[in-house]
Amino acid sequence: MGNSIEKALQKQKEAAEKRKAEQAAQAAEQPEPAKASTIERTLEKQAQQAAAPEPAPAIIPAAPAVKEQPVQQSATVAVTADDNDDTDGHGGVKTLTLDLKSLDERGFVSVNNARKLINEEYREIKRKLLKNAFGALSKTLNNSNIIMVSSARPSEGKTFTAINLALSIASEQDKTVLLVDADVLKPNVTRTLRVDHQDGLMEYLLDEDKDIADVLYRTNVDKLRIIPAGQTHHLSTELLASERMAYTIDEFSNRYPDRIVIIDTPPLIGINESAVLASFAGQAVIVTEEGRTKLNDINSIVDRLNPDMAVGFVVNKAVNESAENGNYGYYYGSEPRD
Repeated sequence: MGNSIEKALQKQKEAAEKRKAEQAAQAAEQPEPAKASTIERTLEKQAQQAAAPEPAPAIIPAAPAVKEQPVQQSATVAVTADDNDDTDGHGGVKTLTLDLKSLDERGFVSVNNARKLINEEYREIKRKLLKNAFGALSKTLNNSNIIMVSSARPSEGKTFTAINLALSIASEQDKTVLLVDADVLKPNVTRTLRVDHQDGLMEYLLDEDKDIADVLYRTNVDKLRIIPAGQTHHLSTELLASERMAYTIDEFSNRYPDRIVIIDTPPLIGINESAVLASFAGQAVIVTEEGRTKLNDINSIVDRLNPDMAVGFVVNKAVNESAENGNYGYYYGSEPRD
Protein backbone atom coordinates (compact mmCIF):
# COMPACT_ATOMS: atom_id res chain seq x y z
CA MET A 1 0.00 0.00 0.00
CA GLY A 2 2.80 2.30 0.84
CA ASN A 3 4.22 1.67 -2.51
CA SER A 4 0.90 2.51 -4.15
CA ILE A 5 0.72 5.80 -2.26
CA GLU A 6 4.25 6.62 -3.21
CA LYS A 7 3.46 5.77 -6.80
CA ALA A 8 0.33 7.98 -6.75
CA LEU A 9 2.24 10.88 -5.19
CA GLN A 10 4.95 10.37 -7.71
CA LYS A 11 2.39 10.49 -10.54
CA GLN A 12 0.81 13.65 -9.04
CA LYS A 13 4.22 15.22 -8.74
CA GLU A 14 5.06 14.30 -12.29
CA ALA A 15 1.69 15.56 -13.48
CA ALA A 16 2.23 18.86 -11.60
CA GLU A 17 5.68 19.22 -13.06
CA LYS A 18 4.26 18.45 -16.49
CA ARG A 19 1.58 21.12 -16.08
CA LYS A 20 4.21 23.64 -14.93
CA ALA A 21 6.34 22.78 -17.91
CA GLU A 22 3.36 23.22 -20.23
CA GLN A 23 2.45 26.54 -18.61
CA ALA A 24 6.01 27.69 -18.91
CA ALA A 25 6.04 26.63 -22.51
CA GLN A 26 2.80 28.49 -23.15
CA ALA A 27 4.15 31.59 -21.43
CA ALA A 28 7.27 31.44 -23.55
CA GLU A 29 5.17 31.22 -26.67
CA GLN A 30 3.16 34.46 -25.88
CA PRO A 31 5.67 37.45 -26.16
CA GLU A 32 4.25 38.68 -29.45
CA PRO A 33 0.73 39.18 -28.18
CA ALA A 34 2.20 41.03 -25.24
CA LYS A 35 4.03 43.39 -27.60
CA ALA A 36 0.92 43.86 -29.67
CA SER A 37 -0.89 44.81 -26.52
CA THR A 38 1.78 47.43 -25.73
CA ILE A 39 1.58 48.95 -29.22
CA GLU A 40 -2.17 49.06 -29.00
CA ARG A 41 -1.95 50.84 -25.68
CA THR A 42 0.52 53.37 -27.16
CA LEU A 43 -1.68 54.05 -30.15
CA GLU A 44 -4.66 54.41 -27.90
CA LYS A 45 -2.77 56.87 -25.72
CA GLN A 46 -1.75 58.94 -28.74
CA ALA A 47 -5.33 58.96 -29.98
CA GLN A 48 -6.48 60.19 -26.58
CA GLN A 49 -3.85 62.95 -26.62
CA ALA A 50 -4.88 64.03 -30.09
CA ALA A 51 -8.51 64.20 -28.99
CA ALA A 52 -7.70 66.05 -25.77
CA PRO A 53 -7.82 69.94 -25.64
CA GLU A 54 -4.19 70.27 -24.39
CA PRO A 55 -2.58 70.37 -27.89
CA ALA A 56 -4.59 73.47 -28.84
CA PRO A 57 -1.69 75.88 -28.01
CA ALA A 58 0.45 74.03 -30.56
CA ILE A 59 -2.07 75.01 -33.24
CA ILE A 60 -2.08 78.71 -32.33
CA PRO A 61 1.40 79.57 -33.74
CA ALA A 62 0.33 78.13 -37.06
CA ALA A 63 -2.46 80.70 -37.44
CA PRO A 64 -0.19 83.74 -38.14
CA ALA A 65 1.76 81.70 -40.69
CA VAL A 66 -1.47 81.20 -42.63
CA LYS A 67 -2.11 84.96 -42.55
CA GLU A 68 1.40 85.92 -43.59
CA GLN A 69 1.15 84.58 -47.12
CA PRO A 70 -1.33 87.09 -48.57
CA VAL A 71 0.53 89.96 -46.89
CA GLN A 72 3.77 88.91 -48.57
CA GLN A 73 2.07 88.62 -51.93
CA SER A 74 0.53 92.07 -51.56
CA ALA A 75 3.93 93.65 -50.71
CA THR A 76 5.55 92.01 -53.71
CA VAL A 77 2.88 93.33 -56.03
CA ALA A 78 3.26 96.84 -54.59
CA VAL A 79 6.99 96.81 -55.30
CA THR A 80 6.88 95.35 -58.78
CA ALA A 81 3.71 96.88 -60.21
CA ASP A 82 4.69 99.62 -62.64
CA ASP A 83 1.78 101.86 -61.72
CA ASN A 84 2.31 101.67 -57.96
CA ASP A 85 5.83 103.03 -57.51
CA ASP A 86 4.51 105.90 -55.39
CA THR A 87 2.63 103.81 -52.85
CA ASP A 88 4.27 103.04 -49.54
CA GLY A 89 4.71 99.59 -48.09
CA HIS A 90 1.25 99.80 -46.50
CA GLY A 91 -0.55 100.57 -49.74
CA GLY A 92 -1.00 104.26 -48.93
CA VAL A 93 -0.11 107.04 -51.35
CA LYS A 94 2.47 109.59 -50.23
CA THR A 95 1.55 113.01 -51.56
CA LEU A 96 3.09 116.48 -51.61
CA THR A 97 0.66 119.24 -52.52
CA LEU A 98 2.39 122.10 -54.33
CA ASP A 99 1.02 125.62 -54.14
CA LEU A 100 1.01 126.17 -57.90
CA LYS A 101 -0.36 129.69 -57.65
CA SER A 102 2.44 130.69 -55.28
CA LEU A 103 5.07 129.12 -57.56
CA ASP A 104 3.64 131.03 -60.52
CA GLU A 105 3.75 134.29 -58.57
CA ARG A 106 7.35 133.62 -57.50
CA GLY A 107 8.52 133.32 -61.10
CA PHE A 108 8.55 129.55 -61.63
CA VAL A 109 7.32 127.77 -64.74
CA SER A 110 3.54 127.66 -64.90
CA VAL A 111 2.06 124.19 -65.35
CA ASN A 112 -0.95 125.56 -67.23
CA ASN A 113 1.28 126.13 -70.28
CA ALA A 114 0.80 129.88 -70.18
CA ARG A 115 2.83 131.87 -72.72
CA LYS A 116 5.11 133.31 -70.07
CA LEU A 117 8.70 134.19 -70.97
CA ILE A 118 10.13 131.70 -68.47
CA ASN A 119 7.88 128.94 -69.84
CA GLU A 120 9.23 129.59 -73.33
CA GLU A 121 12.83 129.64 -72.15
CA TYR A 122 12.51 126.30 -70.38
CA ARG A 123 10.63 124.82 -73.31
CA GLU A 124 13.70 125.55 -75.40
CA ILE A 125 16.04 123.99 -72.83
CA LYS A 126 13.95 120.87 -72.26
CA ARG A 127 13.61 120.21 -76.00
CA LYS A 128 17.37 119.63 -76.22
CA LEU A 129 17.36 117.51 -73.09
CA LEU A 130 14.53 115.33 -74.37
CA LYS A 131 16.22 114.97 -77.74
CA ASN A 132 19.40 113.81 -76.02
CA ALA A 133 17.44 111.44 -73.77
CA PHE A 134 15.32 109.73 -76.42
CA GLY A 135 16.80 110.69 -79.80
CA ALA A 136 19.73 109.32 -81.79
CA LEU A 137 22.29 110.65 -79.30
CA SER A 138 20.75 108.55 -76.51
CA LYS A 139 22.40 105.44 -77.98
CA THR A 140 25.82 106.91 -77.24
CA LEU A 141 25.01 108.00 -73.68
CA ASN A 142 24.83 105.91 -70.53
CA ASN A 143 21.59 106.66 -68.64
CA SER A 144 20.60 109.34 -71.14
CA ASN A 145 17.36 110.05 -69.26
CA ILE A 146 19.19 110.77 -65.98
CA ILE A 147 19.97 114.52 -65.84
CA MET A 148 22.00 116.07 -63.07
CA VAL A 149 21.57 119.78 -62.38
CA SER A 150 24.44 121.46 -60.59
CA SER A 151 26.50 124.65 -60.38
CA ALA A 152 30.04 125.68 -59.64
CA ARG A 153 29.27 127.14 -56.23
CA PRO A 154 26.25 127.64 -53.96
CA SER A 155 23.46 130.17 -54.65
CA GLU A 156 23.85 130.25 -58.43
CA GLY A 157 20.31 128.98 -59.07
CA LYS A 158 20.64 125.21 -59.61
CA THR A 159 17.58 124.26 -57.53
CA PHE A 160 15.51 126.95 -59.25
CA THR A 161 16.58 125.47 -62.59
CA ALA A 162 15.96 121.84 -61.52
CA ILE A 163 12.42 122.62 -60.34
CA ASN A 164 11.60 124.59 -63.48
CA LEU A 165 12.87 121.81 -65.73
CA ALA A 166 10.76 119.30 -63.80
CA LEU A 167 7.64 121.46 -64.05
CA SER A 168 8.21 122.06 -67.76
CA ILE A 169 8.75 118.37 -68.57
CA ALA A 170 5.68 117.45 -66.52
CA SER A 171 3.57 119.31 -69.08
CA GLU A 172 4.66 116.90 -71.83
CA GLN A 173 1.89 114.63 -73.11
CA ASP A 174 3.93 111.43 -73.21
CA LYS A 175 6.62 111.92 -70.56
CA THR A 176 6.80 111.70 -66.78
CA VAL A 177 9.42 113.29 -64.57
CA LEU A 178 10.98 112.37 -61.24
CA LEU A 179 12.74 115.17 -59.32
CA VAL A 180 15.33 113.87 -56.85
CA ASP A 181 16.89 116.16 -54.27
CA ALA A 182 20.37 114.67 -53.91
CA ASP A 183 21.89 117.81 -52.38
CA VAL A 184 22.08 115.90 -49.12
CA LEU A 185 24.39 118.48 -47.54
CA LYS A 186 21.98 121.38 -48.01
CA PRO A 187 18.57 120.08 -49.14
CA ASN A 188 16.65 122.79 -50.89
CA VAL A 189 13.98 121.33 -53.20
CA THR A 190 11.19 120.85 -50.68
CA ARG A 191 12.12 124.07 -48.87
CA THR A 192 11.86 125.99 -52.14
CA LEU A 193 8.56 124.28 -52.96
CA ARG A 194 7.41 125.00 -49.38
CA VAL A 195 6.21 121.49 -48.65
CA ASP A 196 6.84 119.21 -45.69
CA HIS A 197 7.92 115.59 -45.94
CA GLN A 198 9.09 112.72 -43.76
CA ASP A 199 11.66 110.27 -45.10
CA GLY A 200 13.83 110.85 -48.15
CA LEU A 201 16.81 109.55 -50.11
CA MET A 202 19.15 109.24 -47.12
CA GLU A 203 16.65 107.20 -45.11
CA TYR A 204 16.17 104.89 -48.08
CA LEU A 205 19.92 104.34 -48.51
CA LEU A 206 20.40 103.74 -44.77
CA ASP A 207 17.56 101.24 -44.32
CA GLU A 208 17.71 98.14 -46.51
CA ASP A 209 14.15 97.27 -45.47
CA LYS A 210 12.81 100.41 -47.17
CA ASP A 211 11.58 100.34 -50.73
CA ILE A 212 12.04 103.36 -52.99
CA ALA A 213 8.25 103.75 -52.88
CA ASP A 214 8.59 104.63 -49.19
CA VAL A 215 10.35 107.89 -50.07
CA LEU A 216 8.75 108.68 -53.45
CA TYR A 217 5.97 111.28 -53.29
CA ARG A 218 3.16 111.89 -55.75
CA THR A 219 2.27 115.54 -56.33
CA ASN A 220 -0.79 117.42 -57.53
CA VAL A 221 1.04 117.87 -60.83
CA ASP A 222 -0.07 114.67 -62.52
CA LYS A 223 3.21 113.61 -64.12
CA LEU A 224 5.60 114.89 -61.45
CA ARG A 225 7.04 112.76 -58.63
CA ILE A 226 9.53 113.93 -55.99
CA ILE A 227 12.11 112.20 -53.78
CA PRO A 228 13.32 114.55 -51.01
CA ALA A 229 16.90 114.44 -49.75
CA GLY A 230 16.01 113.38 -46.23
CA GLN A 231 18.18 114.01 -43.20
CA THR A 232 21.85 114.89 -43.57
CA HIS A 233 24.29 112.12 -42.69
CA HIS A 234 28.04 112.06 -42.06
CA LEU A 235 28.45 109.13 -44.48
CA SER A 236 26.52 110.76 -47.32
CA THR A 237 29.37 110.31 -49.82
CA GLU A 238 29.66 106.60 -49.06
CA LEU A 239 25.90 106.14 -49.19
CA LEU A 240 25.62 107.84 -52.57
CA ALA A 241 28.51 105.72 -53.87
CA SER A 242 26.96 102.48 -52.60
CA GLU A 243 25.73 99.58 -54.71
CA ARG A 244 22.22 100.30 -53.44
CA MET A 245 22.35 103.78 -54.98
CA ALA A 246 23.78 102.43 -58.24
CA TYR A 247 21.02 99.83 -58.42
CA THR A 248 18.40 102.50 -57.75
CA ILE A 249 19.74 104.75 -60.51
CA ASP A 250 19.67 101.79 -62.87
CA GLU A 251 16.03 101.22 -61.92
CA PHE A 252 15.27 104.90 -62.55
CA SER A 253 16.90 104.73 -65.96
CA ASN A 254 15.47 101.47 -67.25
CA ARG A 255 12.18 100.75 -65.47
CA TYR A 256 10.12 103.43 -67.22
CA PRO A 257 10.96 104.18 -70.86
CA ASP A 258 9.08 107.50 -70.79
CA ARG A 259 10.57 108.92 -67.59
CA ILE A 260 13.08 111.73 -67.17
CA VAL A 261 14.93 111.83 -63.83
CA ILE A 262 16.26 115.21 -62.73
CA ILE A 263 18.77 115.09 -59.88
CA ASP A 264 19.51 118.30 -57.99
CA THR A 265 23.10 117.75 -56.83
CA PRO A 266 25.42 119.77 -54.58
CA PRO A 267 27.74 122.32 -56.22
CA LEU A 268 30.57 120.64 -58.10
CA ILE A 269 33.59 122.50 -56.75
CA GLY A 270 34.93 121.06 -53.53
CA ILE A 271 32.03 118.63 -52.91
CA ASN A 272 32.72 114.89 -53.21
CA GLU A 273 29.04 113.94 -53.44
CA SER A 274 28.64 115.75 -56.76
CA ALA A 275 31.47 113.84 -58.40
CA VAL A 276 29.85 110.58 -57.28
CA LEU A 277 26.45 111.57 -58.68
CA ALA A 278 28.04 112.73 -61.94
CA SER A 279 29.11 109.13 -62.59
CA PHE A 280 25.46 108.05 -62.70
CA ALA A 281 24.00 110.69 -65.04
CA GLY A 282 24.00 110.72 -68.82
CA GLN A 283 23.43 114.46 -69.06
CA ALA A 284 24.45 117.47 -66.98
CA VAL A 285 22.93 120.94 -66.82
CA ILE A 286 25.38 123.35 -65.20
CA VAL A 287 23.92 126.58 -63.89
CA THR A 288 26.20 129.60 -63.94
CA GLU A 289 25.53 133.10 -62.70
CA GLU A 290 26.35 135.96 -65.01
CA GLY A 291 29.08 138.16 -63.59
CA ARG A 292 29.88 135.71 -60.81
CA THR A 293 30.92 132.32 -62.16
CA LYS A 294 34.58 132.45 -63.17
CA LEU A 295 36.15 130.82 -66.19
CA ASN A 296 38.45 128.86 -63.88
CA ASP A 297 35.37 127.49 -62.13
CA ILE A 298 33.91 126.32 -65.44
CA ASN A 299 37.17 124.61 -66.36
CA SER A 300 37.22 122.92 -62.96
CA ILE A 301 33.64 121.73 -63.46
CA VAL A 302 34.45 120.22 -66.85
CA ASP A 303 37.34 118.28 -65.33
CA ARG A 304 35.07 116.78 -62.67
CA LEU A 305 32.35 115.59 -65.05
CA ASN A 306 32.19 112.31 -66.90
CA PRO A 307 33.76 112.99 -70.34
CA ASP A 308 31.05 110.87 -72.01
CA MET A 309 28.18 113.03 -70.72
CA ALA A 310 26.15 115.52 -72.71
CA VAL A 311 26.82 118.82 -70.91
CA GLY A 312 24.88 122.05 -71.18
CA PHE A 313 25.24 125.42 -69.45
CA VAL A 314 22.45 127.71 -68.30
CA VAL A 315 23.37 131.32 -67.61
CA ASN A 316 21.17 132.43 -64.74
CA LYS A 317 20.42 135.96 -63.57
CA ALA A 318 21.53 137.33 -66.92
CA VAL A 319 20.25 140.65 -68.22
CA ASN A 320 18.53 140.07 -71.54
CA GLU A 321 17.90 143.41 -73.23
CA SER A 322 15.18 141.91 -75.45
CA ALA A 323 13.34 140.23 -72.63
CA GLU A 324 10.26 141.89 -71.22
CA ASN A 325 11.30 141.38 -67.60
CA GLY A 326 15.00 141.95 -68.32
CA ASN A 327 16.30 139.59 -65.68
CA TYR A 328 16.70 136.16 -67.17
CA GLY A 329 18.51 134.59 -70.08
CA TYR A 330 20.18 131.33 -70.98
CA TYR A 331 22.63 129.59 -73.19
CA TYR A 332 22.63 125.85 -73.68
CA GLY A 333 24.95 123.53 -75.57
CA SER A 334 24.23 119.82 -75.63
CA GLU A 335 26.97 118.18 -77.69
CA PRO A 336 29.16 115.69 -75.79
CA ARG A 337 32.80 116.69 -75.45
CA ASP A 338 35.56 114.90 -77.34
